[in-house]
Amino acid sequence: MEPRDPSEPQPGAETAAAPRWPEAKTVHDKTVASKKKPKSPKPQNAVTIAVSSRALFRMDEEQRIYTEQGVEEYVRYQLDHENEPFSPGPAFPFVKALEAVNRRLRELYPDSEDLFDIVLMTNNHAQVGVRLINSINHYDLFIERFCMTGGNSPICYLKAYHTNLYLSADAEKVREAIDEGIAAATIFSPSKDVMVSQSQLRVAFDGDAVLFSDESERIVKAHGLDRFFEHEKAHENKPLAQGPLKGFLEALGRLQKKFYSKGLRLECPIRTYLVTARSAASSGARALKTLRSWGLETDEALFLAGAPKGPLLEKIRPHIFFDDQMFHVAGAQEMGTVAAHVPYGVAQIPRQPAATKQAPFAQ
Repeated sequence: MEPRDPSEPQPGAETAAAPRWPEAKTVHDKTVASKKKPKSPKPQNAVTIAVSSRALFRMDEEQRIYTEQGVEEYVRYQLDHENEPFSPGPAFPFVKALEAVNRRLRELYPDSEDLFDIVLMTNNHAQVGVRLINSINHYDLFIERFCMTGGNSPICYLKAYHTNLYLSADAEKVREAIDEGIAAATIFSPSKDVMVSQSQLRVAFDGDAVLFSDESERIVKAHGLDRFFEHEKAHENKPLAQGPLKGFLEALGRLQKKFYSKGLRLECPIRTYLVTARSAASSGARALKTLRSWGLETDEALFLAGAPKGPLLEKIRPHIFFDDQMFHVAGAQEMGTVAAHVPYGVAQIPRQPAATKQAPFAQ
């Protein structure tokens, strides 16, 4: 019997190897697919979040150069430093949480475009775009849509992008958006860093003049608390009119239901909170019944009866908290919460005349 050539396959080797090839190919295909960026959803199908460059990144030094040395030096500085990524800004953890939700949604609904879509909406000059793109790639953010208006207001583009929420560091631009009927808020950095969830998006809302209209606040200012309590009791079953961020809560609820339908209510990666100065016994029922009349809910409702909101927010650790009063925004900041001011309703300070010098690259 002739000796077997060792280079020849052993008997049964092909049979043994054959089943392993499909497994190896599956692993390979999944690995390749995981490295590919997913397609952006169509704007009309997505929940669109527009963020300004100064909301997403810290640009304090750049803003100082613009203010002190003017536009040309500002642009030159950006070009000279375009390979240096910006540091994360106040909206950065929020955007990362949106992307975490998207990953879960794509796992459950591979063909669905009902996702968050993040748009960088800035009045920066297009020359600054390279540094912004480099920063986004550095942090592995999935932001494919840019709108860079070179000093002009970007507000006119928000509706074209079907924007559900606009976050900016420029209070005047936020006011313009609110006037156009777009949910918007001026975002502020917290006074200290606090760890937030990496796997669950947490969004906290004030009630009056944020989710609801400022009807009740007007009564408080005009007639005092006693009259307010009487009014709320008498109108307990009459829904409040909607406020500027009702539509955003509605969008969050729509995405939550996609997880609920898969039996994942308790493991849902989106959690919402109502954090209101109302008291539960005297005026809480109307707030909850209003949400119910809209077919909406929040996962938690905290009625503080005038107590400070900061300590409760420190326990919740939301990625963002919306309030119409700067007093509560400042209290949240002190406790490490990223807070956003909604300039809507009777509690707002009257607008000051526009300054002579405009700040076209303030966003």
